Order: sequence, then C-alpha cells, then structure tokens
Amino acid sequence: MHKVIVNSTPLIVLCGIGRLYILKDMYEEIFIPSAVFREVTAKEDSACVQIRSAGSWIRVEQIKDHSEKKMYKAKLHDGEVEVMILAQEQEADLIILDDNAAKKTAKYLGLTVTGTLGVLVKAKRQGIIEEVRPILSEMRQNGFYISRDVERMVLNQAGEAGSDLVSDLYQCAGSGLQED
Repeated sequence: MHKVIVNSTPLIVLCGIGRLYILKDMYEEIFIPSAVFREVTAKEDSACVQIRSAGSWIRVEQIKDHSEKKMYKAKLHDGEVEVMILAQEQEADLIILDDNAAKKTAKYLGLTVTGTLGVLVKAKRQGIIEEVRPILSEMRQNGFYISRDVERMVLNQAGEAGSDLVSDLYQCAGSGLQED
C-alpha cells in the first residue's frame, strides 16, 4: 500500500462537494499531519464533520522534528510545511496539495506531488469516477478556482477534451450574451 499524505485544501474541496470517498477508494488510507487536522476541523463545517467521522482510514500524525519548520519559506502555511516534513520523515510515496509555491518546494525536496485535479484524472483512469468535467463544475461552484487553460489540460488528460465547445458556449452565455 502506498503512503499518501494530504494537505488541507484537497480535503476541504472534496468534502465540500461530497466526494471525500475518492481518496479512500484510491488509496485506502491517507495520512494528514496534525496542523492539517487542526486547520480542517477549526470550523464546524462539512469538511470538519466528514474528517472527524471518517474513521481509521484518515490517520493524523505528528511530525517528529518541529525545528525543521524553520527551514521552510515563510510564505508556506503550517499545514503545507508539516505535509512536507511528514512526507520526508515517513518516506511517503505521494503528497497531495494544491498551492503552487508548496508544490514547487515539495518537488525541489524530491517529493512526488499531485494536486486535487491530478487525483481526479487518476480516479477516472482507475474507474472510481466516470467523468471529471461535472466534478470540476461542482468544485468551481463551491469556490475552487480553476483557470480555463488548466481545465482544458485536465479534461484532455481525462479524455474529455472533445466537449470544450459546450463549455465555451456555456461560458459565453453566462457572461451576458442572450439567445433570441
């Protein structure tokens, strides 16, 4: 079994659209550092309730060496830093986080990184979800920003690029163009 460590944003996003199960179905078990647990459970919202009630497949771990935190750039959040430290301490196979600065730092450290969108593409390839496009729409409606270029790239990787015209027409209609 792969050791996968997850940051708060992927958890919050997937909880927000009722799809936390994707992580369980793909990895069976995930690890989150205590800083991520504190961040995700700070508010009594959907993510908090789902994470607290998830059971043993989400394991909260303490990092061993807190002095390591000083070595990271100040622009990274506490959860992102702990994800990277925990990944190094436990020799993780994969970390899942969405912040670009954190991804760059993790890659520099030699860690294998993906984001929520990469998880969705892999979930489709494994048959866990049927389509990525409706999930992207749900994520966007729930406040997760996805640029059009990134969306096209993700849909292409998921084998769903052929329906961009529909998305573009919908986007135009939503920007004030009216049908006669």
